[in-house]
Amino acid sequence: MVVRFFPSEEEREGRGSRSGTERSERESSRSPRPKRASGVAPVAYLPGAAPSERAQAAFAAVQAVAAADAETAESGPGDRASAKAREKAGKRATNVSLHQLARRGMSRWELEQVLRKREVDDTVAQAELDRLASVGLLDDEALAVSLVYAARARKGQGRQAIERELHRRHIAADAIAAALVDYDQEEELERAIEVAVKRVSQMTGLDDQTAERRLYGYMQRRGYSGETIGIAVGDAMRSRHGD
Repeated sequence: MVVRFFPSEEEREGRGSRSGTERSERESSRSPRPKRASGVAPVAYLPGAAPSERAQAAFAAVQAVAAADAETAESGPGDRASAKAREKAGKRATNVSLHQLARRGMSRWELEQVLRKREVDDTVAQAELDRLASVGLLDDEALAVSLVYAARARKGQGRQAIERELHRRHIAADAIAAALVDYDQEEELERAIEVAVKRVSQMTGLDDQTAERRLYGYMQRRGYSGETIGIAVGDAMRSRHGD
């Protein structure tokens, strides 16, 4: 699979009108950079920002694939035909991946399963996954943060349910821990009470015992802890009688 990024404006114009001497002086003042494969432009980050270790590893993998394909392109007709076939398979993998990511956020594992079901070669699939990770289109850490926010703010879920969902999507344990590092237990209790009060207000046709039992089950399915459920249900039942 040939992996290429668009060159910058400066590269297209031969680095402007600077003379060879100016370029030498400018380049000598900079710290040495690792060599990269021809045709692969470096990724630029905003001041103060830095790529994650996973993104750096993914970009290194992309460079390795590009370098290997560059060497193959200089080999015999048979090797060039194989490289062309890989490039075609790579384009198909890209089309499948971008179509899926346009629909919803996906973890690396989820997208890998999609590519496998579409019978994309494992080597081609891994190269495509690395490419997407290297440019930030596949980011399990960012996905975990987004899922935590949506689960709490829109679905009213507790920590246990959120962790189950993140594990189900095969997000790494360290990414899950980072997404939940600021999780506030007091805030969760307040949210649980809010959810329970709203739910019990919809049980007007039930007696207290039935309403309480169903409310417990509802809160358990939302992934709240037993202690949190007990407090929330107690407050909700009192609100039912105007206490």
